[in-house]
Amino acid sequence: MPDLNGNRERRLVCLIGLILAFGTLACYRRVHRSDFVNLDDPLYVYQTRIVQQGLTWPGVVWAFHSVQGGNWNPLVWLSHMADCQFYGLRPAGHHLTNLLLHVANVWLLFLVFNSMTGAAWRSGLVAAIFAWHPMHVESVAWISERKDVLSTLFWLLTMWVYARYVKEFKVQGARFKIYYGLALFCFTLGLMCKPMLVTLPFVLLLLDYWPLQRNDSKWKLVTEKLPFLALSLAASLLAVWAQRSVEAIGTESLPLRLENAVVSYVTYLGQFFWPVNLAVFYPYPDSIPPGPVAAAALVLGAISGTVIWAMKRRRYLGVGWFWFLGTLVPVIGLLQVGMQAMADRYTYIPYIGLAIMVSWGMGDLARAWPRGRLALAGVAVLGLVCCLATTWAQVQCWQNSTALYERPERHFWQLYGPRQSGQCADG
Repeated sequence: MPDLNGNRERRLVCLIGLILAFGTLACYRRVHRSDFVNLDDPLYVYQTRIVQQGLTWPGVVWAFHSVQGGNWNPLVWLSHMADCQFYGLRPAGHHLTNLLLHVANVWLLFLVFNSMTGAAWRSGLVAAIFAWHPMHVESVAWISERKDVLSTLFWLLTMWVYARYVKEFKVQGARFKIYYGLALFCFTLGLMCKPMLVTLPFVLLLLDYWPLQRNDSKWKLVTEKLPFLALSLAASLLAVWAQRSVEAIGTESLPLRLENAVVSYVTYLGQFFWPVNLAVFYPYPDSIPPGPVAAAALVLGAISGTVIWAMKRRRYLGVGWFWFLGTLVPVIGLLQVGMQAMADRYTYIPYIGLAIMVSWGMGDLARAWPRGRLALAGVAVLGLVCCLATTWAQVQCWQNSTALYERPERHFWQLYGPRQSGQCADG
């Protein structure tokens, strides 16, 4: 007898995948008309001669030795060289590469969570939020942020291979060691794109808790991650050395950095649900009023306490919340790099955690409130339509340097004030 359920599930996965791809390409359609911008694009592409020469052996050697820009990310340099090899200095091709990598990440995110949970619609909602959230436009529409979309590709590949390793390990399959080695390899490639991936071992532990729900001893789960942690430590030390080599480490006081971190966490949380007043640069403050700091600390404490209380019955809440908190640690400002208080691009991976909480939370609410399923579906669709429309508008802000800098600089505790004239994007 034919497997009707299996065929139905495959058709559903294909349908959701097509919706995700079509929506992503639609809202980013105008990006191919955008030019280079004079923010890091000269450094990474059109004013670096060895990059313009395309893929050459001297260029490969240079990419693995260079810390230009304060980062050691050889695979990013090689990707820019490959673009120059195929497209020259035509910005449309460089933008196309970023967009295709983003679409690949969207598909991978959907497939990874669907394979781990078997919940196609919930996994699709997570991927749709990731694909169409306006805070992610900076990572996709800014050519120099190739490091975000490329590193996330390897992050998701690591998760996928790790999930296969866990499956093989449970049944003592012969290939579980191969999958473990592949996970380490993908993780290494990701670290060669962006050091923000140092938190991935922590996320793998979260995945062990849910949705993989492994029953191995805690010691076994931790020791299993030691090779990943060793790579993270090496990448962290290398990142600090690279930043110090270009004198990019800030000198702000520890109390100010802690205050900035607390307020930034809540600001990122607010922008997930209401992405207004987005800017290309949020200047680091000289001081932060005590009111926003106290309020932000109270919000974080209340949410964390609630999540810890509820996660015994709903494990996804803990995974999503601590994914969000944990993956922001490298860029939250505890070790300040650069002059920005926060940045939209830093949410590219962390918002996956919040999307998990929203998607599975709405699913549980629909199960507990059957009569409200249609209303909940309407809320989800309306939210995604708003994301699509806002992202469409936000892409226009990256059409050139002039449009980009029309958005005013904003201090992050002012983000929820009235929208200023000339500001692009978006709520």
